[in-house]
Amino acid sequence: MRQPVRREERERRQTTTEQGAGGAARAPGVLERKVRRADLRAVGEVRRELRQLLSRWAAPGGGELAEVATLLTSELVTNALVHAEGDAVVTAKVGDRLRVEVRDCAPGRPEVRAASTDGTSGRGLMLVRALADAWGIRSEGFGKCVWFELGGGPA
Repeated sequence: MRQPVRREERERRQTTTEQGAGGAARAPGVLERKVRRADLRAVGEVRRELRQLLSRWAAPGGGELAEVATLLTSELVTNALVHAEGDAVVTAKVGDRLRVEVRDCAPGRPEVRAASTDGTSGRGLMLVRALADAWGIRSEGFGKCVWFELGGGPA
């Protein structure tokens, strides 16, 4: 029973490497990745793919920006996988700025909330708000998109 899972994983990775998520050709400077509901392993995979994308980005302070981008992306992907009721799509685009979007099918808007001192949740959007040059939440049909931008100062 485990063999099909391994084969499926190998095929998914090969497809993601050769093409963008969903089988479409990926443009240079763009990461697009579908992550399955509750697949928290995907968070590490998205971080790795984002680092590869950012290694080719010649932004001032690129090393520090890459670390912040990786942290914020991890937070948004984790939130989508834990709180949404379906899959999510992560898109990162680099140009003069980096823009990362995480779309999911949950209709509710996430709220920035204070984390308890002993809690393990409640810090993600606080980090995004504190570290991103710009960020926001927009409704999209039956779901939402949470996004942030880095590089080049405030939008």
